[in-house]
This record gives sequence, structure tokens and C-alpha cells, in this order.
Amino acid sequence: MQRSGELTPPEGFAEFVAARSGVLLRSAWLLTGDAGRAEDLLQTVLADAWRRWARITTAGHPEAYVRKALFTTYVSWWRRRWRGEIPGRATDEPGYGDMATESANRDAIRRALARLSRQQRAIVVLRYVEDLSVERTAELLGCSHGTVKVQAFRALRTLRTDPNLELFAAWRS
Repeated sequence: MQRSGELTPPEGFAEFVAARSGVLLRSAWLLTGDAGRAEDLLQTVLADAWRRWARITTAGHPEAYVRKALFTTYVSWWRRRWRGEIPGRATDEPGYGDMATESANRDAIRRALARLSRQQRAIVVLRYVEDLSVERTAELLGCSHGTVKVQAFRALRTLRTDPNLELFAAWRS
């Protein structure tokens, strides 16, 4: 029963969120480097998608729309100088297996990504986590192909020199 003032989600929206929010939250976390800001980013994007859901599903590929909105919203936050509070330490994400190792690895990745500029971080996530092409990454971020290539090169160079990342140990030599 719907109470007065309650909104009912558009058809298929709740199912989409239940099925895909975990993967989308992971991408948001990799972009922001902070669990709270990742949740805020995803919530902002999903609130926007709620309003446009009929149009999004009519066009097909709702996940593609939401992913693009996730990255463009992140970039708009990046372009706008954010003056909010910065937490002293991020809360740990739930892990699997050896929790201490998982936590240490996540923390090392979060710290390494935090050392990158916001644009470099977005490019690394789009290119190497989301596995998008240079062209698609440039399109999503509203920059040139050359910018994507140069910033990806610089980001990887920074990540390769990070002594805490075993992930890039083979690339150092």
C-alpha cells in the first residue's frame, strides 16, 4: 500500500538498482577513492536516472546511460572546486578471503589512486577497470584522444613507481 507522499519507482528501476548497484558502486569507489563519496556519487546519478527512467529504457541500454552519467557527474565534481570535508581515514570496504591482506591491498590502491589527479584517476578507471577504448574514454570525459593517452601514460608512470603496489611490480623493470 502506498502512503501519501511516497513515490513508486518507475517500472524496472528497482530491479536494475538491485542487480547493478554493486558494480556501479565499485566504479564510483575507484573514481573517488572514498566509500562515502562513492555512495554520494552513485546516489546522485541514480536519482537523476529515476527522473529519466522511461526515456532511458526506451532508448535501450540503461546501464550504459547510468555509467556515462557516473563518469560525467564525477568529472563535473572534479571541475567544480569541492570544499567539503575530507575524512581523516576511509572506512574499509567489505573484503573476501584474508581480510588483512585484502584491506592492505585496497588501502594501497586507494592511496595510489588518490595521488593521481582527478582526470588521471577517471582515465585509469575508464581505460583499465571498465576496459573502454581511448576514443570512448575521451568521449565520456569530454577531452581529446591525445589527452587520454598522455594522462594515462603519466598515471601509469606514477603507479609504477609506487613502492606499495605489487600490482605494478612487473612493470617497474
